[in-house]
Amino acid sequence: MSYKRKAELPVGDVNDLMEVTPLGAGSEVGRSCHVLKYKGKTVLLDCGIHPGQSGISGLPFFDEVDPASIDVLLITHFHLDHAAGLPYFTERTSFKGRIFMTHPTKAIFKWLLSDYVKVSNVGANEMLYDETQLAACYEKIETVDYHQEMNVDGIKFTGYNAGHVLGAAMFLIEIAGIKILYTGDYSREEDRHLMAAEKPTNVQTDVLICESTYGVQSHEPRIDRERRFTSTVHDIVQRGGRCLLPVFALGQAQELLLMLDEYWAAHPELESIPVYYASSLAKKCMTVYQTYINMMNSKIRKQFAVSNPFVFKHISHLKNMDMFDDTGPCVMMASPGMLQNGLSRELFERWCTDKKNGLLITGYCVENTLAKDVMNEPDEIQTMNGQKLKLRMSVDYISFSAHVDYTQNSAFIDEVKAPYLILVHGETNAMGRLKSALMSKYSERDEDIRIFTPRNTESVKLYFRGEKLAKTIGQMASTFPEKEKLVSGVLVVKDFQYTIMDTADLEEFVGLQTTSVLQRQVVPYHASFGLLKYHLQQMFGKIQELERDINKLQRVRIFDTVDVKEYNVNHVLLEWTGNSVNDMVADSVLAVILNIESSPASVKLTKSDHTHSHSHGQPHHHHGESSKTKMEDQESDSLQPSTLGSLLVERDAEDEFQDLVMFFASQFGAENVEQDDNAKTVQISMDGVLATIDCTDFTVKCEADALRHRAQNVLERAVRTCVH
Repeated sequence: MSYKRKAELPVGDVNDLMEVTPLGAGSEVGRSCHVLKYKGKTVLLDCGIHPGQSGISGLPFFDEVDPASIDVLLITHFHLDHAAGLPYFTERTSFKGRIFMTHPTKAIFKWLLSDYVKVSNVGANEMLYDETQLAACYEKIETVDYHQEMNVDGIKFTGYNAGHVLGAAMFLIEIAGIKILYTGDYSREEDRHLMAAEKPTNVQTDVLICESTYGVQSHEPRIDRERRFTSTVHDIVQRGGRCLLPVFALGQAQELLLMLDEYWAAHPELESIPVYYASSLAKKCMTVYQTYINMMNSKIRKQFAVSNPFVFKHISHLKNMDMFDDTGPCVMMASPGMLQNGLSRELFERWCTDKKNGLLITGYCVENTLAKDVMNEPDEIQTMNGQKLKLRMSVDYISFSAHVDYTQNSAFIDEVKAPYLILVHGETNAMGRLKSALMSKYSERDEDIRIFTPRNTESVKLYFRGEKLAKTIGQMASTFPEKEKLVSGVLVVKDFQYTIMDTADLEEFVGLQTTSVLQRQVVPYHASFGLLKYHLQQMFGKIQELERDINKLQRVRIFDTVDVKEYNVNHVLLEWTGNSVNDMVADSVLAVILNIESSPASVKLTKSDHTHSHSHGQPHHHHGESSKTKMEDQESDSLQPSTLGSLLVERDAEDEFQDLVMFFASQFGAENVEQDDNAKTVQISMDGVLATIDCTDFTVKCEADALRHRAQNVLERAVRTCVH
């Protein structure tokens, strides 16, 4: 086997986690319902009830999932154990997602569930839903065709013919490039009216969720089963008995009707013995079979061109038991197929004590149903009202169940070649034997495949780390990308698909229009614009001086991105074109402006503006203003120690020393600076290298040129800041 990708079983990134959790049909047959979660998407696969239980107890474990979180609900076919829980889920929970099934499934769904509501043997308080809720559910269902690809918010799915019954589909689901195939119930054997299930072609499946109903059992050849079936029916009616065939109302029943009609036509001696199909529902649904004749096999389609094969010559439909004359031999086909209740149960209790009569079970029987118990041929059975009756009628089992056997199932699993197989819809023992058989087979072939058999509410967790590939489209696709060449554009992510395009193509390909937003912000600022430029240079390096505006106000530009302008006496204006990068630069410029007044340099200049008092009403000169002018004029000059000393003559030596220490601490970090108050020196330690600054003669001593030059530059800026 060749595999596309491997999932990782150990714990990984939660975003790469896939969870598959059976809420029903986990190590059991019945109430099929599975939750698939991946990449924030949730899919519910089927929503059935358990035929061996009634009321709420027959539902899947809905309390294990938040119904409101489910995006898509897929129903594979109309059988009760796959679809009958749907109205309860849509009408009595918080589910708001979308529901999909094929056209024939929806057409039969409403009638089948309406009949289920009528024949359910429970009180009004235990009913899961009523006809009104069923009708409301029906209106929410959307239909799909085989091979029609759907995409619902990043969840892609396609239905494929599954055989089994008319309209049955297996679904291939794709989320973020990972493909999951859910078979539902499927049959790989073409019967009298349906085609065999198909395998999706040209698709590498990552996870296969597969039924395992028959485990390692293999069906006998179909021709032998048909011969044994008609022979058994013939024997029962020939001895004067009544032959009871409990069947599902639709699906398997149509197959048996075709067989019996053909057999009766070939045996004129049986013409006087009636064959009944006691289901008004089935007669109504026959119109659906005739409508979708093109979804059946070639044999039926050819026959339909001559005459309708579902108009039977030797079979009568019974609308109700009042029309049934229970005298003499007959063949009665009645539902349900597992004798839980309804007409098949009523007739079984009526006929079971007569040894001339016969029961012929033709389908799979779930545990805890009467049909399953009767197959063991007990001496007596219990009626619906609790009485005990002797079981004297003959009991035979000939499977025409439209499920794959071991041979068909294992062959299909081989063809799909999924590295991860999750078995569902099988009793614990049968499923365990199937898992063992498959593991032995793949072990002998030295093929790596992981097989899971989860119980209800037990999650299978897989981690998929697929590569993320982005396509270039539009103008960017005009040139072929070269190795190590930088591609610049807009990355668009939609439904887990990545594309890179030019901004000019956004409207055409994704319907997005582009525009430029000029951001403007007025910031309180109470110092000189020269001081602002100084701090911006310290942070960003070279800044661009712009021409003054018409009001002669100064302007500078940082990184060719953000303009800073004089606005009025107490404010400056920031302007920039909004985008993620420009916004980040603007944020850093704003941070510099808001911190200027608390920086050591600004504190010194603020002090110098107000150090000397003056007489009100007389001309006066602010030393701070002249100092700032001097700072701006000499900013690029290298100052000698004698010059540095002359700039501080008017300051108290102790105050100036402490200010210099604070300045060095702000530039090199307080943890890297030590001061000697007696010697008036500052020692800087950087990466094991020491520099000593003498604050009396303003000299720097250091063996490393880089640190010495840096300390000298900081000293010069410190003295300029402290000018009085």
